[in-house]
Amino acid sequence: MNFNTLFLKSFRVLLLPIAILYGIIVIIRNRMFDKKWLASAQFNFPVICVGNLAVGGTGKSPMVEYLANLLSPEFRIATLSRGYKRKTRGYALADSNTTALEIGDEPMQFYLKHPNIAVAVGEERIVAIPHLLQDHPELQAIILDDAFQHRSVRAGFNILLTEFSNLYTNDFFLPTGDLRDERVSAKRANIIVVTKCPADLSEEKKAGILRELKPLPAQRVFFTTIQYGIPYHICDVAEKCIITQEDEVLLVCGIANPKPLKDYLLHNTHAYYQQDYSDHHIFSIDDLKEIREKFNAIPAKDKLILTTEKDAVRLIKFREQLTQVPLYVIPIRHRFLFDEGPQFDEILVNFIRHFSFNPES
Repeated sequence: MNFNTLFLKSFRVLLLPIAILYGIIVIIRNRMFDKKWLASAQFNFPVICVGNLAVGGTGKSPMVEYLANLLSPEFRIATLSRGYKRKTRGYALADSNTTALEIGDEPMQFYLKHPNIAVAVGEERIVAIPHLLQDHPELQAIILDDAFQHRSVRAGFNILLTEFSNLYTNDFFLPTGDLRDERVSAKRANIIVVTKCPADLSEEKKAGILRELKPLPAQRVFFTTIQYGIPYHICDVAEKCIITQEDEVLLVCGIANPKPLKDYLLHNTHAYYQQDYSDHHIFSIDDLKEIREKFNAIPAKDKLILTTEKDAVRLIKFREQLTQVPLYVIPIRHRFLFDEGPQFDEILVNFIRHFSFNPES
């Protein structure tokens, strides 16, 4: 553990009183929803929520994309996100003229990869869902991205993600820990997915995590690992690039948790260099100049620039400048362990096929 990490951990411990106060507020709010003192709307329509209890990257966006790939061949679906760090407010529906500044980078990523799917944003889901259904009355399901803690809408199906290296059971409230919701809220999930597991996770370790999570009898727990795809050029999806052990890579990254990608490059390239930015960073022309200068300073013959799909939607505005630059985008997806992917798929498909509206009293 380096000095900066140790200092940050020590500083967060000093913020324990704030974390306790924050936790009390969260608990009071949840109890008000539980006792129906705060209203929570339920729709006579299949709504699937993907979320987590902690801040940071647990793999929500790849899970939304996984669901989009799974469900869109059979159902007319839409995604609804908050649109984090966008420059607009209120409800908005993506179209061919939309930019990441208008709807946020994750929704823009969804739209570019799935133009046949309705992609909308709105801070207030309870307001945005009726708007979305009015714009697309043919919809058969809506996927809510990062909405588990937003209890004003009661989704018909909840998927809760928790990271293998930071299970919610071992975490604490912000700012001392990473939790933005209380651990007991996990009981509201239909499915819990432990993400970013080692690809060789053992049955023994799996059993230990199940004992740690203590799922309810009706809850299913699945385990996934990160699977990276073949990088494609930011300006031409058809132009692919196979990363080899001879390559030296400049990683341009502005996401919450780049560690898995850095570990991947550590084991699959000759060397990699970092050009890190804050999460959801809005790239400027000066950033682009800095990136090119750092790349040109790498002495290797076999070299390329690599970025994430989230970062790519914020870099594509420089398309004209990037046409001749070897800047490639690496896709990411969830791969289910223990051959349990088909079971997960079946549960989600059957939820929509056999949906019935059961309003809580």
